[in-house]
Amino acid sequence: MQRHFTLKQFRYFLAVSEAASVAGAARMLNIAQSALTKSIQDLEDTLGAALFERSSRGMVLTQQGWRFQASARKVLSAVAEAGTVDNDRAETLSGNLVIGVTSLVAGYYLAELFARFARSHPSVQIQVVEDDPPFLEHLLINGELDLAIMVSNALGEPHALVVEELTRSQNRVWMASSHGLADRPTLSLADCAAHPLVVLEADRIEGVLRAVWSRYGLQPKVMMRTGSLEAVRSLIGVGAAITILPDFLYRPWTLDAQHIEARSLGDAVPTIDVGLVWRRGSRTREVVQEFIEIAREQARSGRMR
Repeated sequence: MQRHFTLKQFRYFLAVSEAASVAGAARMLNIAQSALTKSIQDLEDTLGAALFERSSRGMVLTQQGWRFQASARKVLSAVAEAGTVDNDRAETLSGNLVIGVTSLVAGYYLAELFARFARSHPSVQIQVVEDDPPFLEHLLINGELDLAIMVSNALGEPHALVVEELTRSQNRVWMASSHGLADRPTLSLADCAAHPLVVLEADRIEGVLRAVWSRYGLQPKVMMRTGSLEAVRSLIGVGAAITILPDFLYRPWTLDAQHIEARSLGDAVPTIDVGLVWRRGSRTREVVQEFIEIAREQARSGRMR
């Protein structure tokens, strides 16, 4: 059976998946909730599958929804890239870029962005420096990096740096499919505090969540702290612990998705933001500005989530 989709349906679907509610997506898109609801229902009818689990607390993607989200982002990314094609424009941009990244960003955000920039500007040489956030900030302030792509929550030198957010990722609870909490669509931090927790020490994520635990007056049962995401996945997959991590690290189409599920938090927890960071007051070269523009387009298309 031939299926017909519209770009509007893709955009509406991604807005709802990002906002985790029809009301939130309607505000973001400045359209009526009824129009958004109908668009999602029509999309699900066309696919013959439910893309969201609906509850009083909002909308959570199903496994089919996660897979469709990946496809929708590819479509909008291709459309955005096609709109920038100018066959009459000779390639004149050259020079070099020195970009800082953190380990998590290097694993989840760089490949497609760099490939897209290289296709548009093959004469530009890119050097990548991977390190921890504090050292990247030091390099930025010293002028040793043109810019960095990193988790931009709680920068150590916010007055010396400019941040442009590329994507915002909700924190959710990860657990084994067989875990006792897996039968609940939404969890509280108090629920999580009652179970062994494995903590990922990377890119200031731990610091953001530590502040949340403190604000709610809770003391989690930390079983292990590790800088290895693979170690976290392994422990969660066998049911030894749970964890709280941002959605951009969750890959439902991998083998882990057969063992690991994610649940929304009912308590207010900050998002984990990934952004472009550069030194305040620095002179923005043309090659740097062009990279920023391509990163912005990538973010608008939904491919940097």
